[in-house]
Amino acid sequence: MLKRRTFLAAGSAGIVAAALAGTLPALGQDADTLTIAFNVNLPSFDPTTGGSAVNPTIQAIYCTVFDQYIGQGPDLAFEPGLLTEWGFNDDKTKVSMTVREGVVWHDGTPLTPEDVVWSLQRAGDPANGNPVSGVWASIGNFTVDGNRIDGDVVAFDPTIFKWMAFLTGYVLPKAYFEKVGAEAFNQAPIGTGPYMVDVFESNAFLRLKANPNYWGAKPNFETVIFKFVTDATSRTAEIESGASDVTLEVSYEDYDRLRETEGLDGVAVPISDIGMIFLNNIGPMLDKNVRLAAHHAINKQAIIDRLLHGYGIPIDTLQTPEYEAYDASIKVGFDEARAIKLLAASGFSTANPVRFPIQTTRGLKPKDYEMIQAIVGMWRKVGIEAEIEVYEIAKHYELRAADQLAPAAFYNWGDAIGDASASTGFAMFGPTPHSVWDTEDLDAMIGPLWTEKDEAARISGWKAVDKYIAEEGYVIPLLQYVQPILFKSTLVVIPNTSGALQPSLISKA
Repeated sequence: MLKRRTFLAAGSAGIVAAALAGTLPALGQDADTLTIAFNVNLPSFDPTTGGSAVNPTIQAIYCTVFDQYIGQGPDLAFEPGLLTEWGFNDDKTKVSMTVREGVVWHDGTPLTPEDVVWSLQRAGDPANGNPVSGVWASIGNFTVDGNRIDGDVVAFDPTIFKWMAFLTGYVLPKAYFEKVGAEAFNQAPIGTGPYMVDVFESNAFLRLKANPNYWGAKPNFETVIFKFVTDATSRTAEIESGASDVTLEVSYEDYDRLRETEGLDGVAVPISDIGMIFLNNIGPMLDKNVRLAAHHAINKQAIIDRLLHGYGIPIDTLQTPEYEAYDASIKVGFDEARAIKLLAASGFSTANPVRFPIQTTRGLKPKDYEMIQAIVGMWRKVGIEAEIEVYEIAKHYELRAADQLAPAAFYNWGDAIGDASASTGFAMFGPTPHSVWDTEDLDAMIGPLWTEKDEAARISGWKAVDKYIAEEGYVIPLLQYVQPILFKSTLVVIPNTSGALQPSLISKA
């Protein structure tokens, strides 16, 4: 069993402030400086490798320093990025892309189609550590003619162009990266994004300066500071004291209280993130009765109402209403009596409970730990005794990739492209490093959908997979998140449905 991990919440804001002392301008007093109290650390500056590359939260930073192949608006609509045109040919055996002209890297050298080709090839080589390398390996054999890139479909993936606006879909500088190497790039990265790295102190802060040569809209601030404040209470203190200009993922009580405070404002909208409990097919989770009982025993609406002040939407699949394969007819539902009956059929009761650990973050999302506490209490009433283990999000990725999560593990899953393959697919297909459920029945259903060329059949197939997962109890979806953002009333914040709080979406009022 893993050792229990806890956070040292108290005083984290003071630690960050001390780290910044003498290094940064007076916070909150410089109109050309935007300070964000951010809810997660930045483990790596390479947005294409390692577990952090698929952390939805960190994309806010990655999208600020680097550009993606294809852009995406705050409403998740796809738009030109470093590519201005893209697509398959009629029989979907070829791809073509047009690279934007006039873009320069942060060091002043021009972006070229060769950078794009190199980035795609590097991402598709599993030896380079891209966690979704199989997606990128689906196209290859590229040729360049001027600013046009043509390539072959090596193994058809219907979502390849969606991924170009999603996790790990970033273009990196070929010449610079090969010159300095991976380690040095992580220390001094360059991109083509609206901001350039100025100072980075791991576990403390990141200071960025505006890119004067940015090809897109002029950055709204000369300096942007991300302060890494992983404790929600400390983030509240940051915005309440004026030490930071913007923060996110505070408790909903604090959100409701502070957005009515003079000088502060707030916005909270549903985002593409969901809260879920991974089930690992080990120990007690091999018993279908236990899995289904664990799901039926959870009163999701009560958790949303009591812990989240009504901010949230209960879900029973890994799709939200905004996702293409969402099926409102798939229901599991809260049924305490049924949970008791299911457990009894396997010999469990409150007098003889089934026991297992459940892992969770604490402070990454509003009330994440408290939600798990409430769920453990609901489980106890029907005959499930679960011990809570707290870990940091980086540890979750490490354990998940090694298939070593506990029998139950809470996580927030982001799917900003709204495709079922990026939610149900990667979370539940055994061969991926993102899944801990590994059974032949489910893999056999999902496998053909990765390359299905008939879009209607593909969507129908994912709905069938979601229905089967719900019937078998292979995962426990909880809710679609509503993201709380607090900010000074001197600012305007455009909420991003992806949940990525990007400086480009923040401006002066």
